[in-house]
Amino acid sequence: MVPYSVLDLSPIAEGQTAADALRHSGELGAHAERLGYTRYWLAEHHNSTGIASAATALVIGHVAAQTKALRVGSGGIMLPNHAPLMVAEAFGTLHALYGDRIDLGVGRAPGTDQRTMQALRRGMSVDRFPEDVVELIGFLGPMQEGQPVRAVPGAGSNIPVWILGSSLYGAQLAAHLGLPYAFASHFAPDALEQAIEIYRDRFQPGMTAKPHFMLALNLFAADTDEEAQLLRSSMMQGFVNLRRGQAGPLPAPVADLSTVASEPELRQASHQLSMSAVGRPETVERQLAMYIERYRPDEVILNGQIHDHAARLRSFEIGAQAMQNLAKVAA
Repeated sequence: MVPYSVLDLSPIAEGQTAADALRHSGELGAHAERLGYTRYWLAEHHNSTGIASAATALVIGHVAAQTKALRVGSGGIMLPNHAPLMVAEAFGTLHALYGDRIDLGVGRAPGTDQRTMQALRRGMSVDRFPEDVVELIGFLGPMQEGQPVRAVPGAGSNIPVWILGSSLYGAQLAAHLGLPYAFASHFAPDALEQAIEIYRDRFQPGMTAKPHFMLALNLFAADTDEEAQLLRSSMMQGFVNLRRGQAGPLPAPVADLSTVASEPELRQASHQLSMSAVGRPETVERQLAMYIERYRPDEVILNGQIHDHAARLRSFEIGAQAMQNLAKVAA
């Protein structure tokens, strides 16, 4: 069976607040656990009025407190925004509170704009991402005799560290360090096949003994294909708005996207979000089977920014049933 997981940005829908979004994330986390999802990951973004997961470690704790066995973590922490020691302490604290079910996915991108990077006090002069990853792993590993700086909590937790990426850089680094790797194909599909090939071909055993590749897909599932397409229209609008420099709350769905975006904008959004399963249960199951057969992932992580919370819960329910049906067929 291919494990299936959830990626959540805690979307703030039009007409709602960050408090609503965070409450919905907690509810979705508990829902995902009941449906057999393996992980629930939250993503770090800043200066966005449409995303409530900026303080990512706090939101991870919020979801972990409402679940018992579900792995909860980051997809991801933008490591250049933080000192590795502080990340190790934050996630070491989560590990101390919630046990051995915390994941730490890290990325190289800022997750924001230039002015916000300055407000985060992020230095842009030197790319230290590989060194920072190694330093972070060291802080989470066994405490060494005479070690002058320690993560407390954190040392000895051995929290799994994942490399996240949307280019070949992350694939090369994950392979070199022997780390599990998640590719952001849900919004950046162009380098997917080459990244998978590089990661698997160049992998050297490290934190894991063999490659572990996670495929990211968007999921918009409903009882009919037409309803699923309507649900998808919110994320399509959000993507167009982001490219216009007008990012904001997740828009309400519209029946005709041509009324809110131009043909070139919609063509670009459709391409960037092409790694999606959209439709009724049978349609979604067929599409997921196609992606799994083509890319042979060790795990699938599903993202679905849907305006209506009840529809979002239903979409992840359909996704879970599809993955379970595929496991039965494979068996």
